[in-house]
Amino acid sequence: MTPSSFRDLPPSGPPPWLRALVRRCLALWPLKLVGNTVATIGFFPLYFWIMKNAGQPWTLPLTAFDRLIAFWPALLPVYLSLWLYIALPVFLAKDRRELSNFALGCAFMTCIALVVFWFMPTAIPNFTIDTSPGTSLHLLKTIDAAGNAFPSLHVSFSVFACVVLARQLRDVAAPMWLRLLNIAWAVGIVYSTMAVRQHVLIDVLGGLALGIGFGLASRPRQAVAAAAVQAEPA
Repeated sequence: MTPSSFRDLPPSGPPPWLRALVRRCLALWPLKLVGNTVATIGFFPLYFWIMKNAGQPWTLPLTAFDRLIAFWPALLPVYLSLWLYIALPVFLAKDRRELSNFALGCAFMTCIALVVFWFMPTAIPNFTIDTSPGTSLHLLKTIDAAGNAFPSLHVSFSVFACVVLARQLRDVAAPMWLRLLNIAWAVGIVYSTMAVRQHVLIDVLGGLALGIGFGLASRPRQAVAAAAVQAEPA
């Protein structure tokens, strides 16, 4: 083969974006593993304590949009996949600053939601669905009751994770199909909250506002400064 033909051969090994993702995963991995585990396990006792001890909840009204969403229990795995999805921005954080920004965003969202749950307890309507033992939703409805509805932390976590993941994938020049998969996963989780009758439109919108707000606020300072410069008139 001629030297020019060697230059035309595709490069061997994984693509650069995949190598960059692996490097991100390996950075600070003990801290990420322990921190994510402690944060996830520590969240639930307080969440369920507030659900049990808050005052009489106000039942959220159904909208016409809620009536259009078909009950789809097969989406329960998508609903539960949030706890895998929200771990991805943690393990893809490239340094302590990126890791702490995501952790603080989740912590502040949780604090805001828990305060709302305590002072303004809400619950979804009592949907007529089969939750008898042996059904796919029996365990979910037994453990996670209808309380702590507004704002939906399930939605806010997924949206916040989607925004941060989109930023991380862009930084490593990930292919478009992977970026679209990120968005599709987040959309699927948001939709599943209504399809498995865990949330209604009102608390989904509250979760969207919370997740998008913290997602924008978590942008690196350099990106915010660059956006401000671009917005200035010539």
